[in-house]
Amino acid sequence: MTAVTVTERSYRWIDRLSKLLGVALIAVGLDTGGDTVAGIAFAAAGVACGLATIFVSKQ
Repeated sequence: MTAVTVTERSYRWIDRLSKLLGVALIAVGLDTGGDTVAGIAFAAAGVACGLATIFVSKQ
């Protein structure tokens, strides 16, 4: 898998936004019901968003 390369400033913004979106999706999953399929799906999507910047490289 090829990593995406962005500037330092862009990386900081992407990282912040992905973490905030991840937390929001986890909160929606918990509000939906942490033991339901929908809740687990939202939480899993939130974790994936929060970890998305692992594949982004800084210049």
